[in-house]
Amino acid sequence: MSTFDYHAQDAQGRACKGRLEADSPRHARQQLRERGLWPHKLIEQRHASVGHSHLRGARLSAADLALLTLQLSTLIQAGLPLEEALEAVAKQSARRRVAGVLSAVRQRVMEGHALATALAQFPKSFPELFRATVAAGERSGHLGQVLEQLAVYTQARQASRQKIQMALVYPLILLLASVAIVGFLLGYVVPDVVKIFIDSGQPLPWLTRALIGWSQALRNHGLLLLGGLLGLIGFWRWSLRQPLWRLRWHRLFLNLPVIGEVLRAMEAARFASTLAILGKSAVPLVDALEIAAAVIGNLTIRARMVDVARSVREGGTLTRGLELSGDIPPMMLHMIASGERAGELDQMLGRAAEQQENSLAARIALVVSLFEPAMLVLMGGVVLLIVMAILLPILSLNQLVN
Repeated sequence: MSTFDYHAQDAQGRACKGRLEADSPRHARQQLRERGLWPHKLIEQRHASVGHSHLRGARLSAADLALLTLQLSTLIQAGLPLEEALEAVAKQSARRRVAGVLSAVRQRVMEGHALATALAQFPKSFPELFRATVAAGERSGHLGQVLEQLAVYTQARQASRQKIQMALVYPLILLLASVAIVGFLLGYVVPDVVKIFIDSGQPLPWLTRALIGWSQALRNHGLLLLGGLLGLIGFWRWSLRQPLWRLRWHRLFLNLPVIGEVLRAMEAARFASTLAILGKSAVPLVDALEIAAAVIGNLTIRARMVDVARSVREGGTLTRGLELSGDIPPMMLHMIASGERAGELDQMLGRAAEQQENSLAARIALVVSLFEPAMLVLMGGVVLLIVMAILLPILSLNQLVN
């Protein structure tokens, strides 16, 4: 079956165009006549299906998704038809992948599919939250406003993610530099220096002997240690792709002293902000809870949020379900309960998410500010031990000479 672009006129003489699938040009014209259309031009698209299958695995970054959503909402609110807005945004994009995905979505829309259905053909590019919000906007007839809210939400998520990533860049560089410097000292500097003390035949202090042992182990088995480390990293990445192991890892992360608290705060902010944007888009609460639960990255918390959605579906309140889950901070619970009582749940969820994200950013900044001096002190302590291990034999030789 082939795909055809057509230009035709309806019974009132108005020009129209679109896309359909048919076995042959004759079959395509027959379908158009059955719809009451008189075709003028019929163009066969031979390679459209191949391009679609290639693009289904494409991924769009959060920045690209936020930009195209904002552009699309602006054009739709300006009164442009959806297919023309998609075409304009595709031509405006400088990235070939984004333009290809939007062109494929436009082709599906021209075939008569809804925008949310067309986006569902590219799940790697448009997450479930995005598709559900677009579907709600199409049902309500306010697609432009919903897309604008979605663009603001996506930009806020991207800004929050970039802030966290930038806060972690310097400590990571400091950690890698410290490991590299210590490895260089133990592997190349220390052996040449302590060789003089070994040749003297004098008994060496225990610190120097330990340093020599570490240095020899690093020189003799460095590649083996590196291979073992890479093997552990590979096993860890493989285990994350296994459902049972991944659940165990996620449960372990939640039980870690500092990391567990940060993860809970991060997932709580993501859950609340997702639920807020879905509620503002007129998505039913139970459906919004299921979608928000699917957005959560930690499988342990996700399972508990699915239980919350089930309890709400059975007639329970949202506040009670979240309280029983134990993953939402008390301040957020009070704000959500206040929103439920006042009938302003969407606004309160947005405020709670914003407050939680600000608190999370402050907590991460505090952890990073404590990590940096701790790394410097640790690095200084290691270098001090290396210097003492070298100086102690020198002092012993001076005493022996005196």
